[in-house]
Amino acid sequence: MTAPQFLPLDDVVYGEPLQVAENVRRVIAKNPSKFTYRGTGTYIVGHGDVVVIDPGPRLDSHRDALAAALKGERVRAILVTHCHADHSPLSAWMKEEFDVQTFATGPHLTAEEPEGMFDGEEELAVPPDPSDESEDDENEVKMEESTDVDFVPDEVVTDGEVVISLPGVTMRAVTTPGHTANHCCYTIDEDSALFTGDHVMGWSTTVVSPPDGSMSAYIDSLHKVASRADAVLWPTHGPQRTDGASYTRALVDHRMQREQQVIDFLGERGPSTVPEIVRVLYAQVNPQLHRPAARSVLSHLIKLVEEGRVSVADGGPIKISARFAR
Repeated sequence: MTAPQFLPLDDVVYGEPLQVAENVRRVIAKNPSKFTYRGTGTYIVGHGDVVVIDPGPRLDSHRDALAAALKGERVRAILVTHCHADHSPLSAWMKEEFDVQTFATGPHLTAEEPEGMFDGEEELAVPPDPSDESEDDENEVKMEESTDVDFVPDEVVTDGEVVISLPGVTMRAVTTPGHTANHCCYTIDEDSALFTGDHVMGWSTTVVSPPDGSMSAYIDSLHKVASRADAVLWPTHGPQRTDGASYTRALVDHRMQREQQVIDFLGERGPSTVPEIVRVLYAQVNPQLHRPAARSVLSHLIKLVEEGRVSVADGGPIKISARFAR
């Protein structure tokens, strides 16, 4: 199995539109965090007539930066990859400001969260990192994996559908559920480019948090992207990837390896909770990331229970504090 090689994104200048390809500009929001890396990248596609992908978080500084970048442009469509709070909230402002429609596979899926699913997650809490000296004001807040439940697209897109065509730019929907149930990537057909949202990130693996996130669906969607062999991937977080097919296959390998580690852990240690698994398998990972890691491990375990390869030891509900057995 090949380990994914993550790449950094350096020399970020917040709020300035950077021409990253002939048809693509990127404006990065000032919301860096352990979830968003350097910040959320909003993409502007085209010239004159443009499309905006993921307007981003509700930050005054990012709104003003986009207003400046789009001055004199005709915004023809807003494409949203999914409804996390660092991706879709500024759609409401942009829709009104530019009199334009929003496109997505649908609103955030209201999944019924089983009672007590995240009981025990607090076991992985750690004190604030004293080395983190960043200061936030009321308009510069850090966005984590919270959800924008207010977003409802004007137009619902389906897999393979041409969402919009501009001179030299044909943009098509590629549905990729997994990180969230309504996650969608978008192409520029002429450039063999794919905007991957949080489905494929350039700098890290993706958190898959149930019940909205599904590990089974996520892995299927990774296979789907790997089979496309796009020339370039544009993640919302992190740098572009020109090794999309091999990198995405390596992400699949990484998930399969992690899944096997969970199975082996249960075989060696016996019935165990998610926090017990995370403390060992993620021992080399920043403890600040153990709670999101726990959600991905839980998603792996849900998949394994559905496949009959793992069970809940006491026959109770699936939750972080349950004891899982091989």
